[in-house]
Amino acid sequence: MPPADTPLQSPLTLAQLKAEVAAGTIHTVVIAMTDMQGRLQGKRLAARYFLDTVLAHHAEGCSYQLAVDIDMNTVSGYEITSWERGYGDFVFVPDLATLRRMPWHAGTALVLCDLQWADGTPVVVSPRQVLRRQIERLAGHGLLAFAATELEFIVFRDTYEQAWHKAYRDLEPVNLYNVDYALLDTARIEPLLARIRNNMVGAGLVLENSKGECNFGQHEINFGYGPALQAADEHAIYKNGAKEIAAQEGYSLTFMAKFNQREGSSCHIHLSLRNPDGTAVFAGSEADGMSPLFRHFLAGQLACMRELTLFFAPNINSYKRFAKGSFAPTAVAWGRDNRTCALRVVGHGASLRVENRVPGGDANPYLALGAMIAAGLHGIENRLELEDAYPSNAYTSDKPRVPHNLVEAQALLRDSAIARAAFGRPVIDHYLNMAQVEIDAFEAAVTDWERFRGFERM
Repeated sequence: MPPADTPLQSPLTLAQLKAEVAAGTIHTVVIAMTDMQGRLQGKRLAARYFLDTVLAHHAEGCSYQLAVDIDMNTVSGYEITSWERGYGDFVFVPDLATLRRMPWHAGTALVLCDLQWADGTPVVVSPRQVLRRQIERLAGHGLLAFAATELEFIVFRDTYEQAWHKAYRDLEPVNLYNVDYALLDTARIEPLLARIRNNMVGAGLVLENSKGECNFGQHEINFGYGPALQAADEHAIYKNGAKEIAAQEGYSLTFMAKFNQREGSSCHIHLSLRNPDGTAVFAGSEADGMSPLFRHFLAGQLACMRELTLFFAPNINSYKRFAKGSFAPTAVAWGRDNRTCALRVVGHGASLRVENRVPGGDANPYLALGAMIAAGLHGIENRLELEDAYPSNAYTSDKPRVPHNLVEAQALLRDSAIARAAFGRPVIDHYLNMAQVEIDAFEAAVTDWERFRGFERM
């Protein structure tokens, strides 16, 4: 395993890959797609086979990867594939702009793929294609989206296998008290965090910082902003890589939105828009420093938040994070540097941006960013007026509330004409079914909570 001070590398060009394969320093190329849960799925290829065959002719994978539950069980209700349709293949088309080293695996490179059907048409329900479509809509207005995601996670001294055998009970977090911003206490886990940070830089991500968080063993590593599709790609690569590195070092870590009754793990998303020449468009000369376009964009976020929450909070567990006084939002409101609101406006001038505080660590970044762009376009296209910033504690406000659970979020998305116009019926129906699969599985489960309350006393 590479040490934390491994020399840092840049993303690969195709010419560099060919040279390293010829030299024998790269022997494996991982091709990956992102599934509905935001996980990387794919194959490990012999590097020579990738260069000689897959570059020109692509690769195939079973379409059930976008029609299963989180346990990879085949489930009904998906239009794109089923037992009746034979669970055929779709095509992995490598996007060479994503080609990079995987420093935590010796001699290995990674490339992300777009999904197509055999006739060359895109798989429109695939998360990467969902975001691509919203980016294309934004480009129709002469605008580009830039984003960064802030992922929190909890680290345990148990391995993933030990955690499984303990039924995820009595795990030992790497810190036994709140280490938010602490330096002395986070240093105890610095060898792991440094390896994650430096390996991600080696994979081409721009590192900013890491810090401790509030829950026991909770940490956050942040990377620089970039074009929205790149930000989503790097989010997925980092999340997958962090788990793999933790496993290699004998730890486990989780991005669950709510692991226990303490603070949940968030995925705050920062988003801004630019012109094609790179100039920022959110700042304005008015007293509040905001351009009319930003005001419309932000008004769209508020107008669509409840209807699109399923794309920010896709699981049963996601909604347990929305608790009063927890730094996770409950009110659909915006404020200037106000962490009690769902939307927090931060920065000034060219750095002015919106932070969406609704997504948790379990969010699929492609769907969440796609939803934010779609909401902003709704505000821009309809020139929505922005309400005043909320100046105080939004937890106690009379503002509309973030949906209480997945059932409510599913119903709001199902009834949303805005969502169907922005994403199309196939996408909305696909992710409504994903939610129903999750709801049905939870309703069929008997939990520890029920056993403790009812075994003896009912």
